[in-house]
Amino acid sequence: MRFLGNLIWIICGGLLSAFTWWLVGIAWCITIIGIPVGVQCFKLSSLSLNPFGKETVGDGSAVSFILNIIWIFLSGLELALINLILGILLCITIIGIPFGKQFFKIAKLSLAPFGRRVVKV
Repeated sequence: MRFLGNLIWIICGGLLSAFTWWLVGIAWCITIIGIPVGVQCFKLSSLSLNPFGKETVGDGSAVSFILNIIWIFLSGLELALINLILGILLCITIIGIPFGKQFFKIAKLSLAPFGRRVVKV
């Protein structure tokens, strides 16, 4: 069931969400200082490609908190807004509600991705 959900997810906008994470990751990797941020973006793009059966757990520190504050202003709001809009659009139909919920999960993650890791449920 997860495979079918993830396959439909990719068609309904998951590929677009992962593509935005890849673009942001590439933009961060252009600078040497931003490479750890870019690597985290690439890790979280895997969640954007197949979110069913995966969750994020927090194990943050003070450094993660500082990075999240910087992240919100430089990239987080844009990613969260894109995922929020896609989630609202999918929640218009009854069939799209599970996919909209996944976009909301990714939008929440987009605001504070550092100190989080993806685990299988």
